[in-house]
Amino acid sequence: MRLHGLQKLTLLDFPEHVACTVFTAGCNLRCPFCHNALLVTDIQPGDAIPEEEFFSFLEKRRGLLDGVAVTGGEPLMQTDLMDFLRRVKSMGFAVKLDTNGCYPDRLAPLLTEGLIDYAAMDVKNTPEKYAATVGLPRFDVTPVRESMALLVKSGVPCEFRTTLVREFHTEEDVEAVAKWLRDAGASRYFLQAFRDSGGLIGENLHPVPRDELFRMRDRAAAILPGTSLRGVD
Repeated sequence: MRLHGLQKLTLLDFPEHVACTVFTAGCNLRCPFCHNALLVTDIQPGDAIPEEEFFSFLEKRRGLLDGVAVTGGEPLMQTDLMDFLRRVKSMGFAVKLDTNGCYPDRLAPLLTEGLIDYAAMDVKNTPEKYAATVGLPRFDVTPVRESMALLVKSGVPCEFRTTLVREFHTEEDVEAVAKWLRDAGASRYFLQAFRDSGGLIGENLHPVPRDELFRMRDRAAAILPGTSLRGVD
């Protein structure tokens, strides 16, 4: 596993769990608004965390933590993710997985084996605007649809989320994504406020104004009642 970051304690990343968050390196997408460039386009070998060092940390946190959130980058790019999650589960920790939904063939066996206790999947935009939003002109949205269906049908608690950027998302786009999710059978949708914390892949990007965020929430909630805002003060 290419582990390149560890947040030793989080009360936010894994709902209803006291957890740590481990970051994997590498992603197949190039979302201009991604603030984790060090895990996507500028991976530094010196930042790598040996796997045994992580599991030693986890052993010391028995009784203090009850979950591990695995994020990235894109964790499903890691070919040894299944063995990694098996080991985490064998130690008695619950697992939350973050994914961009591009690898349904790798997601499916994790769900089947019961290695995921909670999943969060990014839905970047409407199908028509997906390629531009993820920074890949020839992007095919089919795997995203397949991952969405897998998660909904699995019965594993899950959420879908969209980070809203003024240059990429309109109120109509958010409505369209809510309909897409509703039709797929999803029940939980989070609209996340974009914040430029520096180190973005793209440039000259801006958050959606606060009043518009609430309008987006209301319009999406009229379609998919389980819609909420996240990251709004």
